[in-house]
Amino acid sequence: MKAIQLAFPGGLENLRLVDLPEPAAPGVGEITVRLHASSLNYHDLLVVTRPRKADGALIPMADGAGVVTAIGADVTEFAPGDAVVSCFFPEWQTGRDMPGSFATVPGDGIDGFARESVTLPASAFTHAPKGYSHTEAATLTTAGLTAWRALVVDGRIKAGDTVLVLGSGGVSILALQMARSMGARVIATTSDAAKAERLRDLGADAVIDYVANPDWSVAVMEATAGRGVDIVIEVGGPATLTQSIRSCRVGGHIALIGVLTGYSGEVATVELMARQQKLQGLIVGSREDQRDMVRALEAFSWRPVIDRSLKLEEIAGAFAWQQAGRHFGKICLTW
Repeated sequence: MKAIQLAFPGGLENLRLVDLPEPAAPGVGEITVRLHASSLNYHDLLVVTRPRKADGALIPMADGAGVVTAIGADVTEFAPGDAVVSCFFPEWQTGRDMPGSFATVPGDGIDGFARESVTLPASAFTHAPKGYSHTEAATLTTAGLTAWRALVVDGRIKAGDTVLVLGSGGVSILALQMARSMGARVIATTSDAAKAERLRDLGADAVIDYVANPDWSVAVMEATAGRGVDIVIEVGGPATLTQSIRSCRVGGHIALIGVLTGYSGEVATVELMARQQKLQGLIVGSREDQRDMVRALEAFSWRPVIDRSLKLEEIAGAFAWQQAGRHFGKICLTW
Protein backbone atom coordinates (compact mmCIF):
# COMPACT_ATOMS: atom_id res chain seq x y z
CA MET A 1 0.00 0.00 0.00
CA LYS A 2 1.02 3.62 -0.51
CA ALA A 3 1.93 5.64 2.57
CA ILE A 4 3.75 8.80 3.56
CA GLN A 5 6.58 8.53 6.06
CA LEU A 6 8.37 11.33 7.88
CA ALA A 7 12.05 10.43 8.04
CA PHE A 8 14.82 11.69 10.31
CA PRO A 9 15.48 14.55 11.00
CA GLY A 10 11.99 15.80 10.08
CA GLY A 11 10.87 18.72 7.94
CA LEU A 12 8.76 18.92 4.80
CA GLU A 13 11.70 17.80 2.66
CA ASN A 14 11.73 14.47 4.53
CA LEU A 15 8.13 13.50 3.80
CA ARG A 16 8.43 10.51 1.49
CA LEU A 17 6.00 8.37 -0.48
CA VAL A 18 6.74 4.70 0.23
CA ASP A 19 5.27 1.25 -0.36
CA LEU A 20 4.41 -0.69 2.80
CA PRO A 21 2.84 -4.11 3.40
CA GLU A 22 -0.93 -4.26 3.70
CA PRO A 23 -2.14 -4.25 7.33
CA ALA A 24 -2.89 -7.49 9.12
CA ALA A 25 -6.41 -8.89 9.12
CA PRO A 26 -8.49 -7.55 12.00
CA GLY A 27 -8.34 -9.46 15.26
CA VAL A 28 -10.83 -9.48 18.11
CA GLY A 29 -12.39 -6.03 18.49
CA GLU A 30 -10.57 -4.62 15.45
CA ILE A 31 -11.58 -3.29 12.04
CA THR A 32 -9.70 -2.71 8.80
CA VAL A 33 -10.38 0.62 7.11
CA ARG A 34 -9.59 1.59 3.54
CA LEU A 35 -8.61 5.23 4.02
CA HIS A 36 -9.54 7.87 1.45
CA ALA A 37 -8.89 11.27 3.00
CA SER A 38 -7.19 13.30 5.71
CA SER A 39 -7.05 16.98 6.60
CA LEU A 40 -4.25 19.22 7.78
CA ASN A 41 -4.23 20.70 11.27
CA TYR A 42 -1.74 22.96 13.01
CA HIS A 43 -0.84 20.01 15.23
CA ASP A 44 0.16 18.01 12.14
CA LEU A 45 2.30 20.89 10.92
CA LEU A 46 4.12 21.00 14.26
CA VAL A 47 4.76 17.27 14.09
CA VAL A 48 6.24 17.27 10.59
CA THR A 49 8.38 20.38 11.07
CA ARG A 50 9.84 19.74 14.53
CA PRO A 51 13.20 17.94 14.77
CA ARG A 52 12.85 14.16 14.98
CA LYS A 53 15.01 11.69 16.82
CA ALA A 54 16.61 8.89 14.83
CA ASP A 55 14.03 6.39 16.08
CA GLY A 56 12.37 5.30 12.85
CA ALA A 57 10.04 6.90 10.36
CA LEU A 58 6.56 8.10 11.34
CA ILE A 59 3.39 8.01 9.25
CA PRO A 60 1.86 11.46 9.86
CA MET A 61 -1.71 12.82 9.95
CA ALA A 62 -4.14 12.63 12.87
CA ASP A 63 -7.30 12.71 10.74
CA GLY A 64 -8.48 9.72 8.75
CA ALA A 65 -11.70 9.00 6.85
CA GLY A 66 -12.58 5.90 4.88
CA VAL A 67 -14.62 2.71 4.57
CA VAL A 68 -14.62 -0.41 6.72
CA THR A 69 -13.45 -3.36 4.63
CA ALA A 70 -13.30 -6.08 7.30
CA ILE A 71 -14.26 -6.59 10.95
CA GLY A 72 -12.88 -8.88 13.61
CA ALA A 73 -14.68 -11.00 16.15
CA ASP A 74 -16.89 -9.20 18.69
CA VAL A 75 -17.25 -6.05 16.55
CA THR A 76 -20.92 -5.05 16.52
CA GLU A 77 -20.83 -1.27 16.00
CA PHE A 78 -19.47 -1.42 12.44
CA ALA A 79 -19.99 -3.51 9.32
CA PRO A 80 -18.09 -3.70 6.03
CA GLY A 81 -19.07 -0.75 3.86
CA ASP A 82 -19.59 1.69 6.75
CA ALA A 83 -18.05 5.14 6.34
CA VAL A 84 -15.96 5.97 9.40
CA VAL A 85 -13.69 8.67 10.80
CA SER A 86 -10.82 8.34 13.23
CA CYS A 87 -10.54 9.58 16.83
CA PHE A 88 -7.75 11.98 17.83
CA PHE A 89 -7.44 10.41 21.28
CA PRO A 90 -8.34 6.74 20.66
CA GLU A 91 -7.85 5.89 24.34
CA TRP A 92 -10.22 8.65 25.52
CA GLN A 93 -13.58 7.03 25.14
CA THR A 94 -15.82 9.03 27.47
CA GLY A 95 -15.97 11.29 30.51
CA ARG A 96 -13.62 14.07 31.56
CA ASP A 97 -10.60 11.93 32.44
CA MET A 98 -8.73 13.16 29.37
CA PRO A 99 -5.21 12.09 28.30
CA GLY A 100 -2.24 14.10 29.49
CA SER A 101 0.05 13.33 26.56
CA PHE A 102 0.10 12.64 22.82
CA ALA A 103 1.50 9.13 23.25
CA THR A 104 -1.47 7.46 21.53
CA VAL A 105 -2.40 10.21 19.08
CA PRO A 106 -2.21 9.00 15.46
CA GLY A 107 0.42 10.85 13.47
CA ASP A 108 2.26 11.84 16.63
CA GLY A 109 2.79 9.19 19.30
CA ILE A 110 1.84 6.39 16.90
CA ASP A 111 1.60 6.06 13.12
CA GLY A 112 -1.17 8.13 11.59
CA PHE A 113 -3.46 7.99 8.59
CA ALA A 114 -1.37 9.13 5.62
CA ARG A 115 -1.70 5.63 4.13
CA GLU A 116 -4.13 3.60 2.14
CA SER A 117 -5.27 1.12 4.78
CA VAL A 118 -5.08 0.48 8.52
CA THR A 119 -6.20 -2.11 11.07
CA LEU A 120 -6.98 -0.73 14.53
CA PRO A 121 -9.40 -1.31 17.42
CA ALA A 122 -12.94 -0.41 16.44
CA SER A 123 -12.94 2.02 19.37
CA ALA A 124 -10.45 4.19 17.44
CA PHE A 125 -13.23 5.22 15.01
CA THR A 126 -16.79 6.50 14.91
CA HIS A 127 -19.28 6.53 12.08
CA ALA A 128 -18.95 9.47 9.70
CA PRO A 129 -21.95 11.77 9.29
CA LYS A 130 -24.41 10.36 6.75
CA GLY A 131 -24.15 12.11 3.40
CA TYR A 132 -20.64 13.47 3.96
CA SER A 133 -17.89 12.77 1.46
CA HIS A 134 -14.71 11.24 2.85
CA THR A 135 -12.96 14.58 2.36
CA GLU A 136 -15.65 16.46 4.28
CA ALA A 137 -15.67 13.87 7.06
CA ALA A 138 -11.89 14.06 7.42
CA THR A 139 -12.16 17.70 8.53
CA LEU A 140 -14.11 16.77 11.65
CA THR A 141 -11.95 14.55 13.82
CA THR A 142 -9.57 17.28 15.01
CA ALA A 143 -10.87 20.71 13.95
CA GLY A 144 -14.55 19.85 14.03
CA LEU A 145 -14.45 18.13 17.40
CA THR A 146 -12.34 20.96 18.85
CA ALA A 147 -14.97 23.49 17.76
CA TRP A 148 -17.77 21.25 19.07
CA ARG A 149 -16.19 20.82 22.48
CA ALA A 150 -15.38 24.52 22.79
CA LEU A 151 -18.95 25.53 21.95
CA VAL A 152 -21.15 22.72 23.23
CA VAL A 153 -19.39 20.46 25.73
CA ASP A 154 -17.51 23.13 27.67
CA GLY A 155 -18.97 26.41 26.38
CA ARG A 156 -22.59 25.26 26.81
CA ILE A 157 -23.73 27.42 23.93
CA LYS A 158 -27.40 28.32 23.66
CA ALA A 159 -29.53 30.16 21.16
CA GLY A 160 -29.04 33.91 21.45
CA ASP A 161 -25.41 33.70 22.59
CA THR A 162 -22.67 35.61 20.78
CA VAL A 163 -19.49 33.82 19.72
CA LEU A 164 -16.19 35.38 18.66
CA VAL A 165 -14.02 33.43 16.21
CA LEU A 166 -10.49 34.52 15.33
CA GLY A 167 -9.39 34.22 11.71
CA SER A 168 -10.54 31.84 9.00
CA GLY A 169 -8.75 28.57 9.72
CA GLY A 170 -10.45 25.23 10.03
CA VAL A 171 -11.51 25.42 13.69
CA SER A 172 -12.75 29.00 13.40
CA ILE A 173 -14.82 28.35 10.28
CA LEU A 174 -16.36 25.18 11.69
CA ALA A 175 -17.12 27.00 14.94
CA LEU A 176 -18.81 29.77 12.97
CA GLN A 177 -20.96 27.27 11.09
CA MET A 178 -21.86 25.31 14.22
CA ALA A 179 -22.67 28.41 16.24
CA ARG A 180 -24.94 29.82 13.56
CA SER A 181 -26.73 26.48 13.26
CA MET A 182 -27.44 26.57 16.99
CA GLY A 183 -28.96 30.04 16.91
CA ALA A 184 -25.96 32.05 18.05
CA ARG A 185 -24.67 35.33 16.70
CA VAL A 186 -21.07 35.30 15.44
CA ILE A 187 -18.38 37.97 15.26
CA ALA A 188 -15.24 37.13 13.28
CA THR A 189 -11.84 38.73 12.80
CA THR A 190 -9.65 38.82 9.71
CA SER A 191 -7.27 41.17 7.94
CA ASP A 192 -8.28 40.15 4.41
CA ALA A 193 -11.17 41.88 2.63
CA ALA A 194 -11.97 38.88 0.44
CA LYS A 195 -12.01 36.57 3.46
CA ALA A 196 -14.22 39.06 5.31
CA GLU A 197 -16.81 38.80 2.56
CA ARG A 198 -16.69 35.00 2.67
CA LEU A 199 -17.11 35.07 6.46
CA ARG A 200 -20.22 37.20 6.03
CA ASP A 201 -21.51 34.76 3.39
CA LEU A 202 -21.15 31.96 5.94
CA GLY A 203 -23.26 33.89 8.41
CA ALA A 204 -20.90 36.09 10.42
CA ASP A 205 -22.97 38.99 11.80
CA ALA A 206 -19.95 41.27 12.07
CA VAL A 207 -16.38 41.05 10.77
CA ILE A 208 -13.56 43.10 12.30
CA ASP A 209 -10.25 43.89 10.58
CA TYR A 210 -7.69 43.25 13.31
CA VAL A 211 -4.91 45.08 11.44
CA ALA A 212 -6.94 48.24 10.94
CA ASN A 213 -8.18 47.85 14.54
CA PRO A 214 -5.25 46.57 16.64
CA ASP A 215 -7.37 47.03 19.79
CA TRP A 216 -10.13 45.02 18.16
CA SER A 217 -11.78 44.28 21.49
CA VAL A 218 -13.14 47.82 21.36
CA ALA A 219 -14.93 47.00 18.11
CA VAL A 220 -16.23 43.74 19.62
CA MET A 221 -17.66 45.61 22.59
CA GLU A 222 -19.29 48.11 20.26
CA ALA A 223 -20.81 45.26 18.24
CA THR A 224 -22.28 43.78 21.44
CA ALA A 225 -23.57 47.05 22.91
CA GLY A 226 -20.87 46.97 25.59
CA ARG A 227 -21.74 43.49 26.91
CA GLY A 228 -19.05 41.35 25.28
CA VAL A 229 -19.32 37.93 23.71
CA ASP A 230 -20.34 34.76 25.53
CA ILE A 231 -17.73 32.44 24.02
CA VAL A 232 -14.34 33.13 22.41
CA ILE A 233 -12.69 30.62 20.08
CA GLU A 234 -9.12 31.67 20.91
CA VAL A 235 -6.71 30.22 18.34
CA GLY A 236 -4.03 32.90 18.42
CA GLY A 237 -2.49 32.43 21.83
CA PRO A 238 -0.35 34.98 23.68
CA ALA A 239 -0.56 37.84 21.17
CA THR A 240 -4.37 37.77 21.01
CA LEU A 241 -5.38 36.53 24.45
CA THR A 242 -5.58 39.94 26.13
CA GLN A 243 -7.87 41.22 23.37
CA SER A 244 -9.99 38.09 23.74
CA ILE A 245 -10.31 38.66 27.51
CA ARG A 246 -11.40 42.24 26.86
CA SER A 247 -13.90 41.04 24.23
CA CYS A 248 -15.57 38.49 26.51
CA ARG A 249 -18.45 39.29 28.82
CA VAL A 250 -18.36 39.02 32.59
CA GLY A 251 -18.62 35.33 33.39
CA GLY A 252 -17.93 34.36 29.78
CA HIS A 253 -15.99 31.40 28.40
CA ILE A 254 -12.67 31.60 26.54
CA ALA A 255 -11.62 28.37 24.83
CA LEU A 256 -7.84 28.48 24.38
CA ILE A 257 -7.16 26.05 21.55
CA GLY A 258 -4.32 27.53 19.52
CA VAL A 259 -0.78 28.85 19.74
CA LEU A 260 -0.45 30.52 16.35
CA THR A 261 1.37 33.51 17.88
CA GLY A 262 3.68 31.58 20.21
CA TYR A 263 3.87 29.17 23.10
CA SER A 264 4.00 31.57 26.04
CA GLY A 265 3.32 35.16 26.99
CA GLU A 266 1.70 37.48 29.49
CA VAL A 267 -1.87 36.98 30.65
CA ALA A 268 -4.06 39.90 31.71
CA THR A 269 -4.80 38.15 34.99
CA VAL A 270 -6.42 41.09 36.75
CA GLU A 271 -8.87 41.62 33.89
CA LEU A 272 -9.58 37.88 33.70
CA MET A 273 -10.32 37.81 37.42
CA ALA A 274 -12.32 41.03 37.43
CA ARG A 275 -14.50 39.69 34.63
CA GLN A 276 -14.76 36.31 36.37
CA GLN A 277 -14.20 34.56 33.07
CA LYS A 278 -13.44 30.91 32.48
CA LEU A 279 -10.20 30.46 30.50
CA GLN A 280 -9.90 26.84 29.44
CA GLY A 281 -7.16 25.17 27.47
CA LEU A 282 -8.52 22.25 25.48
CA ILE A 283 -7.35 19.73 22.92
CA VAL A 284 -10.03 18.04 20.79
CA GLY A 285 -12.38 15.74 22.75
CA SER A 286 -13.47 12.20 23.57
CA ARG A 287 -14.97 9.52 21.34
CA GLU A 288 -18.32 10.09 23.06
CA ASP A 289 -18.10 13.80 22.21
CA GLN A 290 -17.37 12.87 18.60
CA ARG A 291 -20.38 10.57 18.37
CA ASP A 292 -22.59 13.35 19.75
CA MET A 293 -21.15 15.78 17.21
CA VAL A 294 -21.75 13.41 14.31
CA ARG A 295 -25.41 13.02 15.27
CA ALA A 296 -25.82 16.80 15.46
CA LEU A 297 -24.09 17.42 12.12
CA GLU A 298 -26.50 15.07 10.37
CA ALA A 299 -29.30 17.48 11.32
CA PHE A 300 -27.55 20.52 9.79
CA SER A 301 -27.66 21.42 6.10
CA TRP A 302 -24.17 22.93 5.76
CA ARG A 303 -20.90 21.18 4.93
CA PRO A 304 -17.33 21.93 6.04
CA VAL A 305 -15.50 24.53 3.96
CA ILE A 306 -12.60 22.95 2.07
CA ASP A 307 -10.01 25.39 0.79
CA ARG A 308 -8.36 22.83 -1.47
CA SER A 309 -7.79 19.10 -1.75
CA LEU A 310 -4.47 17.66 -2.88
CA LYS A 311 -3.24 14.14 -3.59
CA LEU A 312 -1.51 12.15 -0.86
CA GLU A 313 1.84 12.45 -2.61
CA GLU A 314 1.43 16.25 -2.63
CA ILE A 315 1.51 16.39 1.17
CA ALA A 316 4.60 18.62 1.36
CA GLY A 317 2.95 21.18 -0.91
CA ALA A 318 -0.20 21.03 1.19
CA PHE A 319 1.77 21.85 4.33
CA ALA A 320 3.60 24.65 2.51
CA TRP A 321 0.23 26.16 1.60
CA GLN A 322 -0.83 25.87 5.23
CA GLN A 323 2.33 27.63 6.35
CA ALA A 324 1.61 30.48 3.94
CA GLY A 325 -1.60 31.18 5.86
CA ARG A 326 -3.69 32.03 2.81
CA HIS A 327 -6.19 29.22 3.17
CA PHE A 328 -9.86 29.64 4.10
CA GLY A 329 -11.22 26.61 5.90
CA LYS A 330 -9.59 23.19 5.66
CA ILE A 331 -6.78 21.87 3.47
CA CYS A 332 -7.29 18.18 2.69
CA LEU A 333 -5.52 15.18 1.22
CA THR A 334 -7.45 12.61 -0.82
CA TRP A 335 -6.49 9.32 -2.43
